[in-house]
Amino acid sequence: MKLSSFADYAVVLMSAAARHCGAAKMNATTLSAETGIPLPTAQKLVSRLSAAGLLESSRGTGGGVRLSRPPATITLADVVEAVEGPIAMTACNELGAHDCNLETDCRIRPHMNVANEAIRSALAGVTIASLSREMA
Repeated sequence: MKLSSFADYAVVLMSAAARHCGAAKMNATTLSAETGIPLPTAQKLVSRLSAAGLLESSRGTGGGVRLSRPPATITLADVVEAVEGPIAMTACNELGAHDCNLETDCRIRPHMNVANEAIRSALAGVTIASLSREMA
């Protein structure tokens, strides 16, 4: 399993925002310049992460974005779900119709929630704060 580029960029952007926690607010342009994430992508990420409640934004003089809560309380699972939706290894565990010929007779489907929850728990065990620290 591999994160999409969009989710990967979201983690990078949130880590950059965490390094500035408590300092002046940032905006998509400064986050883009600091991280190397293309500006249109940074703008989309700021919008999605704000909508998910992970960033708070304000307009006008002194406006910008900042983390909505301490980086030690924001996890990789929070960030990935904010930009990708629920964490699931297979589409059959998501609500709605699925494109799988095996779905009606599948013996694995009822057990996939265990795997999905294990992955989500692993991601929930890693905070943005831990990703923001300099490596020794």
